[in-house]
Amino acid sequence: MAFGLLYDYLMGQCIDAYKYFGAHFEKRGDEYGVTFRLYAPCASDVSVIGEWNNWDVTKHKMNKIDICGCYELFIPNLCEYQTYKFHFKNKRGRYVDKADPFAFFSEYRPNTCSKLFSYEGFQWNDYDFMNKRTRNFDNALSIYEIHLGSWLGKIDGRNISYEEVADRLIPYVKEHGFTAVEIMPITQYPFDGSWGYQATGFYSVDSRYGNPKQLMSFVDRMHQAGIYVILDLAPAHFAKDSFALYDFDGDHLFEPKDPKRRISPWGSAYFDLGKDPVRSFLMSSMNYFATEFHFDGIRVDAVSNLLFIEGNKNLGRNEGAIEFLKRLNYHLHNRHSSLMMIAEDSSDFYGVTKPIEMGGIGFDYKWDLGWMNDTLKYYGTDPIYKKYDHHKLTFSMAYFYNENFLLPLSHDEVVHGKGTIINKMWGNYDQKFSLLRNLYTYQFAHPGKKLNFMGNELASFDEWNENKSLPWNLLDFPKHASVARLIRDLNLIYEAEDAMKFEEYNPEHFKWVMVDNCNDSVYAFERSVNKSKLLFIFNMTPNYYENYDIGCSFKGKYVELFNSDKDVYGGYNQYNGLPLKTTEFGPYGLPHKVTIKLASFGAIILKYKGAR
Repeated sequence: MAFGLLYDYLMGQCIDAYKYFGAHFEKRGDEYGVTFRLYAPCASDVSVIGEWNNWDVTKHKMNKIDICGCYELFIPNLCEYQTYKFHFKNKRGRYVDKADPFAFFSEYRPNTCSKLFSYEGFQWNDYDFMNKRTRNFDNALSIYEIHLGSWLGKIDGRNISYEEVADRLIPYVKEHGFTAVEIMPITQYPFDGSWGYQATGFYSVDSRYGNPKQLMSFVDRMHQAGIYVILDLAPAHFAKDSFALYDFDGDHLFEPKDPKRRISPWGSAYFDLGKDPVRSFLMSSMNYFATEFHFDGIRVDAVSNLLFIEGNKNLGRNEGAIEFLKRLNYHLHNRHSSLMMIAEDSSDFYGVTKPIEMGGIGFDYKWDLGWMNDTLKYYGTDPIYKKYDHHKLTFSMAYFYNENFLLPLSHDEVVHGKGTIINKMWGNYDQKFSLLRNLYTYQFAHPGKKLNFMGNELASFDEWNENKSLPWNLLDFPKHASVARLIRDLNLIYEAEDAMKFEEYNPEHFKWVMVDNCNDSVYAFERSVNKSKLLFIFNMTPNYYENYDIGCSFKGKYVELFNSDKDVYGGYNQYNGLPLKTTEFGPYGLPHKVTIKLASFGAIILKYKGAR
């Protein structure tokens, strides 16, 4: 078994490398201890050093067990949480101390040692959830993206634990109607400001918030509450800290040997995904979290930097990384049929969510960053000039059916001087709130899965800071609390209406009924599935209309499910209370129309109730 696993690892086809490499508690004969295994083909004179041998490099020399560069040693009578590193001579003849690339736990920064820990033996209670889990193609998928350390912030000067976050996060997510939580990277990383995207340990659970079994408890409790959990991982690059992966054995084991292709725009080191052992290393990391921690989805960061060399289309395709992504999605879907694979991709590379057998990359969903950029620019435009940018809200549907898109308003949009979501809205204080309510309604109305970063529901004017808690005091102010209620109600409608979720990547279920009314900047479209028939209307200007005609396909009666101008959302109650009856001859050649009251910056969802 070990030989076959090692062969697959070297050939770039292994997703179980963590079961072999690293430090594993086991019994040999009458002794119970830890077996250490290391892959370092250019290393020599390899030792395990740790607190049990006072870091003496002569005490525990490792045995080279094959010509490929694998080393092994069994040490009896060790226990969990003891710290260790590998000490060896690298290719350049220099002795170095390196953390275990497969360590399951690590010291909290600024300390850099690996820690002994067994991930086995956790008692799971999520059988029913795992048995019913799907990739949510025909279900509501509304994701709440969270940075664990700053959602609540520190308590008494210490980081909050995984379990403490779960205590408060579960009722909050359920109350606001989100169906999934996406946690920003929790693989061990040294610099707080990287938010986990520049990791040093790709199997080591972030010790800021607890140990691996505490993270398992977090996921288990989420599942018992019916909440999906998605893990954000960054396989494109890693931190250059000398104690970790960078220049590991003196021959650039993990990164490219070409110095021109080695360093990423973030100052980190690129993984060389043309190397088969590197592919196995990263695929096994993602499988480790999917298998041992029951994560329901993996969000792969910076996919554009994997599809194209340095993320630049002009430099050509990154064939080694493309092959890695195909293998990754093939192997993980083969092992976990209900696991969601999500690409954060800003490129126009075709086929990211197409099946591998059809020439695609094999992801389930792709972030629609084009939709995000166009939409936020449009909502920040003075209404006088919106007619010149009318296409910014219609263009997304021209390409929507090319991929399985997810609509993100993520952490990247509320940091580094970009302003928060509400700050991006045009207008004065009150107009910004009106447009924000309109924006969130548009996000939920538009086909595609949804993602919102924590705090979007608070309408904070202060950018997110990883060192501070969210401004929860804003919920004491009705204007802000009403936005949270609006998102809750949109989530509930999203969950209830098949037209907003079922077969949403099928163009038969979407129809523009007002697409080029640039003079009024009013948009309207229908989404219908079986008995669920919805009409969405958006007024993008401060103009108010007492009677406004909207064309529709169905004759009969409509009721207003939702109006963003209701006072419970902070609006002025310019809504349509009574059922609306259609009349003949709608605008733009449609057979019928409804005449509605349309509030300034209002967004409306009407539901068709039948011919009678």
